[in-house]
Amino acid sequence: MSDFKIHILGCGSALPTKRHNPTAQVLELRGKLYLLDCGEGTQQLIRRRELCFESIVCIFLTHHHGDHIYGLPGLLSSMSMLGRTRALTIIGPRGTQALVEGMRSLFLDWIAFPLDVREYDDREPQTVYEDRSVTVRSVSLRHRLPCQGYVFTERCQALHLDKASCEFYRVPIAQYQHILRGEDWTNDEGEVIPNARLTRPGRRARSYAFCTDTIYLPQLHEQLRGVGTLYHEATFLDGDEARAQQTHHSTARQAAQVALEAGVERLLIGHYSARHNKLKPFEEQAREVFANTTAVDEGMTLDL
Repeated sequence: MSDFKIHILGCGSALPTKRHNPTAQVLELRGKLYLLDCGEGTQQLIRRRELCFESIVCIFLTHHHGDHIYGLPGLLSSMSMLGRTRALTIIGPRGTQALVEGMRSLFLDWIAFPLDVREYDDREPQTVYEDRSVTVRSVSLRHRLPCQGYVFTERCQALHLDKASCEFYRVPIAQYQHILRGEDWTNDEGEVIPNARLTRPGRRARSYAFCTDTIYLPQLHEQLRGVGTLYHEATFLDGDEARAQQTHHSTARQAAQVALEAGVERLLIGHYSARHNKLKPFEEQAREVFANTTAVDEGMTLDL
């Protein structure tokens, strides 16, 4: 089982239905949980998946429509009642500071842990979060209000020490940190030992992009090159392009076009309109453009 996975909690749009919950996902990496959007009922879905509230280190909000944030006050309240004391980071586009402060002033002023709220200009892609496990950069999207996606890239070593070779060439332990930075080593006789003899290349960093909600952006792929798995909203099917344009959403085929042009390895689609009950048409239409597509559903856990 991979230590980098995505839990699909909700993949509907706008209205909760019998089939779908509003948008929420949990990215799990090396025991840490990162919550992506927080639609109504998210805390119940987290409980059902037996994920730990305390392990959530950061919440990433794409925008402030209700189907992406109505679960946030309840989740914060429950975290406090369960005894959380360590700070929680909340990241979002323009207006996020005011949103969270409004919640606190109205009914969350009593919570027992600090909130580290960070708001970014969604019009400028930039690094918005880093810890020892992951680096997160924003993706500029276009919706009916400020909106941004996120690309999560795991942090892993570019080089690994070949200890047998280091011992053979009698490299002092104190030099190991320099070797791992890619430097060669010169021994006491003046012989230069190339770095390639002392190290092994690390594996490629895995990555996940979360892009919802957005009108189809022909240039979006430029921000997503090199991503392993892309989640892109697919609210509508063929024939609803005018509706998608009007509401600033995308179709399954348009999502697949972004994936194709970005050169990603795998596409996940979701955020289905409440008018549709079946996932197969979304998957079929997307696969006509990008074969490695999965129409996600509640309860799925996918290795990345």
